[in-house]
Amino acid sequence: MLKELSDLLGVSSQEDDIRQYIKEKIRPCVQETIEDTYGNLICRVGEPASPRIMLAAHMDEVGFMITHIDKNGLLRFKPIGLGVQTLLAKPVIIGRQRVPGVIGCKPIHLAQEEELKKLPELKTLFIDIGASSREEGEKSVTIGDCGTFDTAYRSDGDILFGKAFDNRIGCYMLIELIRQHNLSAYYAFTVQEEMGLRGARIAGYRVSPDVALAVDTTGSAEWPSDKDLSTSPRIGLGPVLTVTDQSIICDRKLVSILEETARSNSIPYQFKKPGIGGTDAGQIHLAKGGVPTAVISVCARYIHSPMAIASARDIQDGIRLLALALPAIGAYFRSAEKG
Repeated sequence: MLKELSDLLGVSSQEDDIRQYIKEKIRPCVQETIEDTYGNLICRVGEPASPRIMLAAHMDEVGFMITHIDKNGLLRFKPIGLGVQTLLAKPVIIGRQRVPGVIGCKPIHLAQEEELKKLPELKTLFIDIGASSREEGEKSVTIGDCGTFDTAYRSDGDILFGKAFDNRIGCYMLIELIRQHNLSAYYAFTVQEEMGLRGARIAGYRVSPDVALAVDTTGSAEWPSDKDLSTSPRIGLGPVLTVTDQSIICDRKLVSILEETARSNSIPYQFKKPGIGGTDAGQIHLAKGGVPTAVISVCARYIHSPMAIASARDIQDGIRLLALALPAIGAYFRSAEKG
């Protein structure tokens, strides 16, 4: 299932195929399904209860949007969540027809010496789909079409390789919670996280939860360095808990419940380096009167690039941690309401 989720194309604002896939997988297990006007898929498992718990995972992936077709058939584009260093000479697919192409720049043997010392500017890059004119290009691609890297999923034992792990891993984890554990909660599969946590804001107001968890993918800190830098988190060492990132200071009690649940059930876990990145939690915790919110992630190497690398064991440990922690979270907030 993670292979199928990873291989689907679902760049921000064009998550339709992901949403349809998830609906089909969870339909027999949910009591209510809402598709809002912005594209979020919100599902309720079990009967409404107090506290109202919401788990959120975003469906969208990084990629690009076509902004112009040159008279010579080359495509200009705007990146979504990508830096220039990840783009050069990469094979890509565009739109629902999965039109193949390659991101082009000036060949090395034609570049001046000074040009070789720095990354090219985004405005100099283009996508070549083999069209020789604007008219020919328009037969395959239109302005506003989105695309991403042409990367196929594969696995080697515990190690998984693929695109879109951010955040199809989180979507997979919520699907498995629904299908295998049947835990009463609201499950929100959100849109446009990579464009500014947009779908999460709407889902937070729609569900109006009493407590929430964002389930996401975070960058591994593993890379060669001569400096004494943090190497946490690392793949293979368990799910990742967030204390604070650029979008939220997580609810301390929720973090403590997750940590205590992991310890008492011998589930490995680790902490994300504080102050890095952001997730749907950044908008959910601000909904209405405020929502106690925390984040649980699986780390992967090279997110926001053509291929990420993750650990299947980390994913399964993350699912188990969530399955065991949700009842404890519900019990704590019920007692807090009575107190």
